[in-house]
Amino acid sequence: SAPSLTTFCLHSSNMSEVENAFRKFAVYGDTSASGNDMTGKNFSKMCKECGVMDGKAVTSTDIDIVFNKVKTKGARTITFDEFQQAMTELCCKRFKGKSPQEALQAVYDLIKGKEPGSVGAT
Repeated sequence: SAPSLTTFCLHSSNMSEVENAFRKFAVYGDTSASGNDMTGKNFSKMCKECGVMDGKAVTSTDIDIVFNKVKTKGARTITFDEFQQAMTELCCKRFKGKSPQEALQAVYDLIKGKEPGSVGAT
């Protein structure tokens, strides 16, 4: 059978950069956070600041729905694996007309190398 989207991404050399960005956003505003999981608030911040949420194709409502869909029942945070699932859900909305792989790559290109901006950052 064809490899799943998630497997496809893990082989990408950009994955560690995406994971670094995930960790930076995961600990944002929480000094006790491990960086291994992310709250809905930080997930939303990351999607906004990286341009995954554009307010048209992907809105804050979409972000909330996907976050709640991928997280473990009863949990308040998502892991990096769940984050990747969330991105596979969002990428095709954000980049309509691209193949799932291309859309996912495009979303990861928005994210990699990013870190949370402080207030007023462009």
